[in-house]
Amino acid sequence: MKLQQLRYIWEVARHDLNVSATAQSLYTSQPGISKQIRLLEDELGVEVFARSGKHLTRVTPAGESILEIAGEILQKVESIKQVAQEFSDEKIGSLDVATTHTQARYALPPTITSFMKAYPDVSLHMHQGTPTQISEMAANGTADFAIATEAISHFSDLIMMPCYRWNRSVVVPKAHPLAQISKLTLQDIAEHPIVTYVFGFTGRSKLDDAFNREGLEPKVVFTAVDSDVIKSYVRLGLGVGIVATMAYDQELDKDLVCLDASHLFEESTTRIGFRKGTFLRGYMYDFIQKFAPHLTPEVVKQVQACSNRHEIDALFANQELPFH
Repeated sequence: MKLQQLRYIWEVARHDLNVSATAQSLYTSQPGISKQIRLLEDELGVEVFARSGKHLTRVTPAGESILEIAGEILQKVESIKQVAQEFSDEKIGSLDVATTHTQARYALPPTITSFMKAYPDVSLHMHQGTPTQISEMAANGTADFAIATEAISHFSDLIMMPCYRWNRSVVVPKAHPLAQISKLTLQDIAEHPIVTYVFGFTGRSKLDDAFNREGLEPKVVFTAVDSDVIKSYVRLGLGVGIVATMAYDQELDKDLVCLDASHLFEESTTRIGFRKGTFLRGYMYDFIQKFAPHLTPEVVKQVQACSNRHEIDALFANQELPFH
């Protein structure tokens, strides 16, 4: 059994069993990958992938167990490389961060700016996606960190730490009837078409829960994953916008009125997560602290020492998180 063979089956599984795409991503040949997978299966005495002719069709039950262990082995190998790199030059390397548009556009810029000034030789890569995609990227090692509000808690392979709290605001054109109301109610909002996030994005579930509790059915006429897109359609008169408060820019959005809705919706918490067993380099600890100052290296190491989520939750039980 060779490490290369484990990498091949892992990458083939990640590429939806497309051997050709895997070969391109690894800069090798398709026949070479297929041959090595066959050699591994012959040595193990089981098939990792089921086949129809020359095409891989699914991962076998044995293959699922083998892939899980292969992923752990490959992660350990990567950690060894990271350890070596940390001791050879602690300020050179790369950092992959997966996050949503709202985090990338409104929450992360100060952190990114400060980090890149401190570590000019660290190559920083930002990946945007849905909360589920973001969590998957961190869980399978494509990204070092996942930063999101929704879905991230559903992945047991991730260590998650709370960063900050936030809530929502309603944005409307200056001439809109809601702009004249001093304190909004859910009934006020429900009387108008609504433009907001796709379900599963940026605390959308808290919004739906609030209307459901009041027995109201909001008229959601348009959804998007991008706060700026939502505001654009509010400007076109499509409906009332409900966005994360941080997504309202007093300069860029001065043609819109921002109405506080924090008393209507339960606050949300943005978290940063990374895969269990990940070796965090010095600059990775620093990135976390720049984004969430209360998450010092000492605190993060305490979190890493926790054996389950209940212990992690207990660690932050009395922590008063900042409000963004």
